[in-house]
Amino acid sequence: MDRPSIKNEDQYEALRDEGYSKEKAARIANSTNAGKKGGKASKYEERTKEELYEQAKQIGIEGRSKMSKSELIDALRNH
Repeated sequence: MDRPSIKNEDQYEALRDEGYSKEKAARIANSTNAGKKGGKASKYEERTKEELYEQAKQIGIEGRSKMSKSELIDALRNH
């Protein structure tokens, strides 16, 4: 196997079956909330710029240090 370990193999495989790239599926399956049901996260607009920055950092969005809050929101939504 030539990929890093995956925290949530079931989620990774489900994402791959849905057509996600290996990189994106691994990033999602290895996130701190991997395998948890959604619906409890606050809206991006309700979060601070620092919180958005940290989330962008976790998923590897480049150029985040120069982004405004609205640019971070757009980048997170479209990643």
